[in-house]
Amino acid sequence: MTNKTSIAQKLLSIQAVSLKPTEPFTWSSGMKSPIYCDNRLTLSYPAVRKEVAQGLADLIQTNYPEVEVIAGTATAGIPHAAWVSELLDLPMIYVRGSAKGHGKQKRIEGKLEVGQKVVVIEDLISTGGSSLSAVEAIREDEGDVLGVAAIFTYELKKADGRLAAENVTAHVLTDYTTLIQTAKDLEVISENEQAMLKAWRDDPESEAWMEVE
Repeated sequence: MTNKTSIAQKLLSIQAVSLKPTEPFTWSSGMKSPIYCDNRLTLSYPAVRKEVAQGLADLIQTNYPEVEVIAGTATAGIPHAAWVSELLDLPMIYVRGSAKGHGKQKRIEGKLEVGQKVVVIEDLISTGGSSLSAVEAIREDEGDVLGVAAIFTYELKKADGRLAAENVTAHVLTDYTTLIQTAKDLEVISENEQAMLKAWRDDPESEAWMEVE
């Protein structure tokens, strides 16, 4: 199975992950963050996307061996779901962020039979909102969601709590803890910046992490 550190190294090397503890990003919610993750960049690097696809396929075979359908979340999860479904020789669907405004006005594209066992593919897990939205849509169409497989998680307590409340498990290729340790080992960040990043993960709603010395 793909090593978490290997994936973290790849994401850093292609700049899919940017770490700027002293010059934080502002998320759409207005929250300040020392990290920005854009896994869409993996699409432009064949070697990386192949490793990601194989890693996700391995995760699924290990944790959800009874899977019957692979589901991608719109839009970033769709290409990864396509590659994974090809590797596993399984049907694929994808879940729109919202229903179409015309035609059958459905959220799920592709064929989903009642009771089929589904694994949702995500590019990353932040607060868990997009994952749960996809799970809800699949369950409404009477699919059986086994869980989520993602490239990366911020390991935020909010996401863990929301997923647990809906009885949804998630398995990832790499995580926030591994990423910032790898960044420190590669000298991308300093020891103090690593401490700031850890403080943000523990309390992202507060800006106290910016004062860590």
